[in-house]
Amino acid sequence: MRPDPLSFTDKHRKHKTMKTRYTDDHEWASHEDGDIVTIGITDYAQGQLGDIVYVELPDIGREVEKGEDVAVIESVKAAGEVKSPVGGVVEAVNEELDERPELINESAEEAGWVCRIRCTSNDDFDSLMDADQYRSLVDSLS
Repeated sequence: MRPDPLSFTDKHRKHKTMKTRYTDDHEWASHEDGDIVTIGITDYAQGQLGDIVYVELPDIGREVEKGEDVAVIESVKAAGEVKSPVGGVVEAVNEELDERPELINESAEEAGWVCRIRCTSNDDFDSLMDADQYRSLVDSLS
């Protein structure tokens, strides 16, 4: 039986076919089998924010457009919006962030995911940067 894409664990994540892409606003998006895209902020972004103290998650069922603010992350330094890298409908949120927002600091690109969106257009995902392009962007900021 195939695991439910809305309740995968890191163990499943490593074994599924998955592509990860990035935005120039330092969000990541992982597209697995089907049309579910998991999003969060990059390790670079969490490092810039510092200690994260609060995450405002989106409502399940909310329709979002690519580039629209989907969540808010507050740290001891600043607050920042998480923009949706794809358009679609929010299918799941990482409720663990309600009690442990520091998960984003500990594991920004795995356990610290923010939400899962049922993507309405693969073009949105395909237009994002790949890992090499994102690495070049981050290197240019140093």
